Amino acid sequence: MAKVEKEKKEKKHFFKDFKAELKKVIWPTPKQVLNNTTAVIVIVLLTAAIVFVLDLAFETLNTHGVNRLKSVIGRNEITNDIQNSIDDEHNHITDNNTDNQNAIIE
Repeated sequence: MAKVEKEKKEKKHFFKDFKAELKKVIWPTPKQVLNNTTAVIVIVLLTAAIVFVLDLAFETLNTHGVNRLKSVIGRNEITNDIQNSIDDEHNHITDNNTDNQNAIIE
């Protein structure tokens, strides 16, 4: 029974302390709440705008950069194909000349 009474006293004591602490709190005025809320909203909007602009800039840079790389790689592939064709033609001509020289020698 003493245990139950002790718990009731602790609960009453807790709520008294809680009420006392709430009296110590300095609550903001409505004007302060409005000013702080406005500041938070403005900062959030500015941050969102900055992130949006950076996202567009990087997306544009990425798109143009990738397209430029594709065109450069495409040109390199075409250049390599042309060079390979020239080398094949050169080898074919060299082989024919060698065959003709061998035929003349025989």
